[in-house]
Amino acid sequence: QVWLAEFGCGLLQTGGSLILSCAASGRTFSYYSICWFRQAPGKEREFVADVAWRGGETRYADSVTGRFTISRVNALSMVYLQMNTLKPEDTAVYYCAARIGFSDEWTYWGQGTQVTVSS
Repeated sequence: QVWLAEFGCGLLQTGGSLILSCAASGRTFSYYSICWFRQAPGKEREFVADVAWRGGETRYADSVTGRFTISRVNALSMVYLQMNTLKPEDTAVYYCAARIGFSDEWTYWGQGTQVTVSS
């Protein structure tokens, strides 16, 4: 089992940058893939980016490709989301989630952190 906590909420202007951090507990962090999701007011939760447990392969939503970068440091049990060139449409609550090994389900979730981008 793993517990997750997000850090790095902020109120920014368009074009700004922010790093979100996801801290995980547990000694087997390296066996978990980690994903960032976000949910804007009145909208469904959407995939942002993930980093695989094996090989560290990353994937991004089209809307953030080229602007966001996900990375992980297994030794620190941390995952980061570097967000650049922020837009008002990036405003949302951002959640990190984890799934173990080859599981298809994002089983573990953090509490979320608010990111607000003003125009």
